Amino acid sequence: MTSTDVTEPIIRVENLTAGYDGRTILENVSFTVNRGEVFVILGGSGCGKSTLLKHMIGLYDVAGGHVYIEGNDIVAADGPAREAILRKFGVMYQSGALFGSMTLLENVRLPMEAFTSLDMEQMDLLARMKLSLVGLVQFTGHLPNEISGGMQKRAAIARAMALDPAILFLDEPSAGLDPITSAELDALIRRLADNLGVTFVIVTHELASIYAIADRVIMLDKRVKGIIAEGDPRRLRDESADPYVRQFFHREAEVAAPT
Repeated sequence: MTSTDVTEPIIRVENLTAGYDGRTILENVSFTVNRGEVFVILGGSGCGKSTLLKHMIGLYDVAGGHVYIEGNDIVAADGPAREAILRKFGVMYQSGALFGSMTLLENVRLPMEAFTSLDMEQMDLLARMKLSLVGLVQFTGHLPNEISGGMQKRAAIARAMALDPAILFLDEPSAGLDPITSAELDALIRRLADNLGVTFVIVTHELASIYAIADRVIMLDKRVKGIIAEGDPRRLRDESADPYVRQFFHREAEVAAPT
């Protein structure tokens, strides 16, 4: 099987151990993400959701284990090989992280300026296309502080798509958004996944979003420093034998420690 075979998971995490300042947050975590699916990482506060994502994208060095992106290990790679892996995915951070002094067009064009040899006219055309995909083509000349928080999140997704990556990582995309704006963002994510075949890896604890977008989830628990549930979120809600998992999906107060 080749690394581009569609039957092979597009992401494979093997025995990942991660933490900060000598403190282990995740230990021997393993899972796969299938090509084209919307995969959600969820769990309670402090369970390591964002920590896992940041180690998967190579933002921090892992303490142990491997992360394979289309068959290539980002943990072991360096130099041009690592750069090639990084080009396979885009990232949207929780805050959006748009550059405030740049227009939306300039923000989306920035990765193209850094990593392609296209001329300015070509880059502008592609940037407008990306903004059109997220419903913002009429706001290309606006600065981030001139648009709403939901629009900023959509612009950040457009920038993450600038280099046509196969994978998009989104960290808490609905954070700070009202329910209507959050639902609109969910619909956009689902539409991009269905229409473009992009693989999404999303960190969130918003149950409404999880049910709306997720093909499959993993649930982390800080008490075991790893995964306690995996699968369809509705089946986990209705059928899980773990009381903590059921409490999470039903938004119930915890009355007893999980066995």
